[in-house]
Amino acid sequence: MPIRDPRFDSAIDIAPPRVDAEPSVNADYPWDVFDSAAYFEHNYSSLRSDDEQIIDIVAGFFQKNEQRRLRAQAIDVGAGANLYPALAMLPFAAELTLCERGFSNRQWLEAEILTPHPSWWQFWSHMNAGRAAYQPIKNPFDLLGRRAQVTKGNIFSLPAGSYDLGTMFFVAESITNRESEFVRATRSFVNSLKPRAPFAAAFMRNSSGYRVGNRSFPACSVDEDDVRAALAPVVAPNVTIQTVESRSLRDGYCGMMVATGFKKA
Repeated sequence: MPIRDPRFDSAIDIAPPRVDAEPSVNADYPWDVFDSAAYFEHNYSSLRSDDEQIIDIVAGFFQKNEQRRLRAQAIDVGAGANLYPALAMLPFAAELTLCERGFSNRQWLEAEILTPHPSWWQFWSHMNAGRAAYQPIKNPFDLLGRRAQVTKGNIFSLPAGSYDLGTMFFVAESITNRESEFVRATRSFVNSLKPRAPFAAAFMRNSSGYRVGNRSFPACSVDEDDVRAALAPVVAPNVTIQTVESRSLRDGYCGMMVATGFKKA
């Protein structure tokens, strides 16, 4: 059953959207009414080749670095309507925090953990194929239900130095059109980890924004250099950024990027 984490409660109230100006910063958008079902249906109702590439990068990185270690606390920041970052960390984390700001997304996650859509088996099967760290887990969704907690949280006010392992998929560049907020969100994610903790973060490349249901949401157009610059002050020097070919998800982007590495000591 999901557990509330009091560390997040003091600084995460969501400001109401402004009605007298065109939205421009993260706080201006109606995240509480994000259409989680529509987002899931469009993005994760079946396994696409771009997600296969991301799984290969992320699961491969975690297995290579974490195969003999079960870390105490993992976090997926901005989990949204997506379970596969949490599944990628499942063999390596005793507890998983699914940190999500939006009310509708938290409701979706709580229900999804109890009764996952069948399509998640496609994602798990791809992770599991040929990876020894994943193969001992025979019922991943039962284990996820026991290890995961859905928690209200804001990427800009995460508790520093708290987690042993982390993921952030399509969040920092997809919650604002301001570069300063993209940078702050990216660094806040990494800073929520303990020194030398491994992480994986996925980004849309040169995104111009997106629609979910009948609402439009912002994006900050970033490329590999932008991601590297945002990460540079908070990560170890050997961070890797890989591009992922993707063309058919929607209009207005030029593929995806995945950064893997470790928080600096």
